Amino acid sequence: MRRVLALLFYGVLTCVACVSADTAEAQPFGTAESTDGTIGAPGKVDVLPAARDDEIRRRLLDILEATGWFPSFEVAVRDGVVFLSGEAETAEVRQWAGNLARNTQGVVAVANRMTLRPPSAWDFGSASDGLAQLRQDFLLALPFFFLGVVVLAFSMLTSWLVVRATRHLLKHRVRSRLMRGVFAWTIGAFVLLAGLYIVLRVSGLTQLALTIVGGTGIVGLALGIAFRNITENFLASVFLSMQRPFETGDLIEVAGETGYVQQLNVRATILMTLDGNIVQVPNATMYKESIRNFTASPNRREEFTIGVGYDDAIDKVQEIALAVMARHPAVLREPEPLVLADALGKATVDMKIYFWFNGSEHNNLKVRSSIIRLVKRAFQMRGVTMPDEAREVIFPQNVPVVIVGSKPPGADAPVSGGTHPVEPSDAVSTQAEAGLSSDAGTLRAQARGLPSTGSGDNLLKPETTTRGR
Repeated sequence: MRRVLALLFYGVLTCVACVSADTAEAQPFGTAESTDGTIGAPGKVDVLPAARDDEIRRRLLDILEATGWFPSFEVAVRDGVVFLSGEAETAEVRQWAGNLARNTQGVVAVANRMTLRPPSAWDFGSASDGLAQLRQDFLLALPFFFLGVVVLAFSMLTSWLVVRATRHLLKHRVRSRLMRGVFAWTIGAFVLLAGLYIVLRVSGLTQLALTIVGGTGIVGLALGIAFRNITENFLASVFLSMQRPFETGDLIEVAGETGYVQQLNVRATILMTLDGNIVQVPNATMYKESIRNFTASPNRREEFTIGVGYDDAIDKVQEIALAVMARHPAVLREPEPLVLADALGKATVDMKIYFWFNGSEHNNLKVRSSIIRLVKRAFQMRGVTMPDEAREVIFPQNVPVVIVGSKPPGADAPVSGGTHPVEPSDAVSTQAEAGLSSDAGTLRAQARGLPSTGSGDNLLKPETTTRGR
């Protein structure tokens, strides 16, 4: 039994040795390659169980000749020591020859005396190899290029469709056209950036893709700081178009300017002032300053002060002034007008008169002038005094005045050719006041005749749809 097991174990070892030998002999000498991708020499080259120097030399010469890598070479073997001489194209090939000799059976040591062949000044082999490599890289990159073009074109088309669809969806949900545009283009930009990111990832430029995506916010921040005023006005236009404190054609007062709104663009608000001038107020100022909108509510209140004498009864003065305003067609009954004692001056009792009128139909300056004129005439007709604080002094106990001298002859006679005194008028509006109607229509017509003001589209609705019209 022991003999049978021994024979079987010996047979297995013999088969393994035969397979290993066959595999080693079948491996080509030029196919060995190291783990780092460089050219590697065969692990072992067997000649004969007891190789002689001439056999080692002949075997190495055959191998080196078969490679064609060495322009000139010589192999010498003495007592198992291999001496290599000649020229090699590259350092990698020279090292390969040394490893080949070192792994040959029967070799004790290797003296590699090969030198590197100096490159010729007219040798364009490297340039040719470089061009060939570029050509190969270009051919390999062509599929990615065409794929990137297709993906980018599809992203641009998708972005355009998304912008249009977003505008359509927000048309009845967001009143501001500017906000609809901002939302639409923001979503479209994200779609386009996603397509660009996919293109760079497919092309193997992952780091560049991450840099572009991460740098977009940094670029936006830098642009925001560099163009702070422009950005501030743009953001203010966004908020104004959302909040809509005024509409086209409204009469507003802001930052010391009073006028009718003509346009709101991304930079400024255009006003037509009451004296017919065009004023551009930056949107940042419009957003920060207080805005008085006289058109938001058609009813407006005006006031003026008039001083009456101390001898006049205040209640009588109030009744006279209220009667004048009750008869005036421009004064509203609700809210009712007021006549209030405001202060006790040096020579007068100051009366404050308040009244309301429709600002969309009447001009505040004309209505105020008409009421002041009519109240003054009523006071004069009813004997109400209106002293002048600067020139009139009141003496309660009367001061006797003695006139020295006599009047010159004919002093009381009318002057020939003199002008006749003008009788006070009880008319609501005089020719000088030119009616009580508002001048808004005239100013709007004048504004429409002017060339285009500002830049960009009007972010407000047309004037025909504004409130109070």
